[in-house]
Amino acid sequence: MSMGAKKRVGILGGMGPEATILLMQKVLAAVRGGAEGDHIPLIVHQNPQVPSRIARLIEGQGDGRGEDPGPVLAAMARDLQAAGAEALAMPCNTAHHYLPEIAAACRLPFIDMVARAADRAIELTPQGGRIGILASPAVRQVGLYDRALAARGRVAAYPRDDAPVLDAIRQIKAAGAGDAARDELRRASADLAAQGVTVQMLACTELSLIPEAVAVGVTSFDTLDCLTEGIVAFSKG
Repeated sequence: MSMGAKKRVGILGGMGPEATILLMQKVLAAVRGGAEGDHIPLIVHQNPQVPSRIARLIEGQGDGRGEDPGPVLAAMARDLQAAGAEALAMPCNTAHHYLPEIAAACRLPFIDMVARAADRAIELTPQGGRIGILASPAVRQVGLYDRALAARGRVAAYPRDDAPVLDAIRQIKAAGAGDAARDELRRASADLAAQGVTVQMLACTELSLIPEAVAVGVTSFDTLDCLTEGIVAFSKG
């Protein structure tokens, strides 16, 4: 690698397409102001045909509905490795449930958004405590952040009603970021605040499109920002 060259990061994208584009914009903005060659090289597999994680993990429980996303994600990882990626990243929290299959499919290191977001939670709650998770109900169902936070001495907390966040996610996937989705996210965030949980993470990359729509008085952070930092650090390192 020549002096100043950056390592190539492969993006398992399309979940959803706008979230993947937003990640690319965030990576671009993170090194804004330099020469063209200072920017981060990305190989993006924008695949909106990855089977629905919600259909598999929520709607498909008990009756076999919902195609398994794991083999598709594994194939994407192999494609990115063959294309010259030197690490992988994935702007979809729920899909991190399939990380073992991705890791088994190729030899590339994985920039783990869940682990990095859990580390950020430590910075915001130095004495421990609960972290609010604004995410697809599938994230709670598979315990994705429960495990990561528990390993760091923190506790995951969720809105009492799954419907508002799920409705917001579906609205954004179908029609983009609109006022109705913002209202739903604000309801869920206010529910957590009413439980005394004022540090909250946006743990769905659809919600990364409306990060301002949290309740007043809440300290929030976006898991996609954590992933962006990890991509830039790996590529420059």
